[in-house]
Amino acid sequence: MRYKVALKKSEEGFSVSCPGLPGCWSQGATEQEALANIRDTIREYLDAAAGLDSDAEMREVEVAL
Repeated sequence: MRYKVALKKSEEGFSVSCPGLPGCWSQGATEQEALANIRDTIREYLDAAAGLDSDAEMREVEVAL
């Protein structure tokens, strides 16, 4: 699965967010570290979101752009 992320240079290094997942953001001292951190953050975000409605059957859909 691929997500677009917004990477910005900051005073501390780099901040990175995932616009498609509100509130999903991270940071890192380097661009590579920030991108690695957002990968982990996206996984954790999706795991948490999947557990919110335990009565629902979870499915995936593919969207082509």
